[in-house]
Amino acid sequence: MAENLFRGLFDAETAGVIPVADFMICVVSSLILGFMLSVMYMYRNTYSRSFIVTIATIPAIVCVVIMMVNGNVGAGVAVAGAFGLVRFRSAPGTAKEIGVLFMAMGAGIITGMGYIAYAFLFVVIMGAVDMFYARIDFGTRKSAVLARTLHVTIPEDLDYADVFDDLFEQYAGKCELLNVKTTNMGSLFKLTYHITFREAGREKAFIDELRCRNGNLEVSLSYQESSVLEMM
Repeated sequence: MAENLFRGLFDAETAGVIPVADFMICVVSSLILGFMLSVMYMYRNTYSRSFIVTIATIPAIVCVVIMMVNGNVGAGVAVAGAFGLVRFRSAPGTAKEIGVLFMAMGAGIITGMGYIAYAFLFVVIMGAVDMFYARIDFGTRKSAVLARTLHVTIPEDLDYADVFDDLFEQYAGKCELLNVKTTNMGSLFKLTYHITFREAGREKAFIDELRCRNGNLEVSLSYQESSVLEMM
């Protein structure tokens, strides 16, 4: 019984015509797998509705492609891969999005080859691993929650090279001046820094001291943009 469960539907008839019943079983199974992957991805991840719908339907699309090329996995993967990567021509994908996209394509390939039980086993294992990593915040740098990007405006008579050095030494463990820009016909400087606070909860006190130092001109503090050329 167990051997039959994990036996491919098309093991003995790869080159023949696929019965409608088997076709429907594979497509419906792929849609269920896509739904499972979508629900798993929504756990503790940011996402858009269009991406979730895409993940839910990709396994069925890839499954049909694999079945229509009569088990020629090389041709099927080439065609399905071209379809799957279309989404990333208009919007850059994060590493996690690309990973779940390939996971959905993998589930579709397995289903398209007729191995329904293996496809469900694959999705359950990989989905559980992904949810576990999301739950424990695997790979998150603890210092990242203290990293900020600071934009501060100062009058031209202040020396921007060391005007805030004492404040940075008091509040920040790390500081880097990224950009200097003149504005208001050269009467003001706009400075951009990457800073890492020594401890959480001191943002307001830091901003208050900056405002006293720069004459209450504009100060902006935001979560730090990535400055590393990497697939995020």
